[in-house]
Amino acid sequence: MAAAAVRYLRSAGAPTAAEPYETMPRPVLRAVGDDERPPVDAGEFRRVLGHFATGVTVVTAYDDDGPAGFACQSFTSLSLDPPLVAFMVARTSASWPRIARAGAFCVNVLGDHQGELCRAFAVSGADKFAGVTWARSAATGSPLLAGVPAWIDCTIQTVHTGGDHLIVVGRVEILDADQDGAPLLFHRGRFGRFTS
Repeated sequence: MAAAAVRYLRSAGAPTAAEPYETMPRPVLRAVGDDERPPVDAGEFRRVLGHFATGVTVVTAYDDDGPAGFACQSFTSLSLDPPLVAFMVARTSASWPRIARAGAFCVNVLGDHQGELCRAFAVSGADKFAGVTWARSAATGSPLLAGVPAWIDCTIQTVHTGGDHLIVVGRVEILDADQDGAPLLFHRGRFGRFTS
């Protein structure tokens, strides 16, 4: 699996410390074979899993073409020792190849007042950074968005396949949080906030 991740990162132009491998062929964007029938209807899958409330993040990176990023709700902590986090990204994402080339990323945890910022980063093909205040993070140079209650700056550790998505594992280089910041939540297709 590690060799496959290195091949993918090399094919995307990301720096690696391993020996060169042959470029992997473009993956087929299916989780099941052509002769198989999906066990669960996609609409039903989305409806049921929509009941699981998540936080909302914007994953950003900086490559030779400037800043890149996308809205992401599939983010999680993974390991304390070493400090690892993970996010999932669709294989069809236009932002992912740029993040892979950068070899690093910053997870910007959005606050309950940043629903519009999330919507801006959820649109494909637009200038997502237009009108957005940001600075380059100290460790990786990835965009750190202004006003977020927490951020985690990482280098890419490994990439795994997961059906029509990729599972990206990042090693945490530096992170910080505002103790007073409240998170933006996503539940059943709508934004919300935590109340006690």
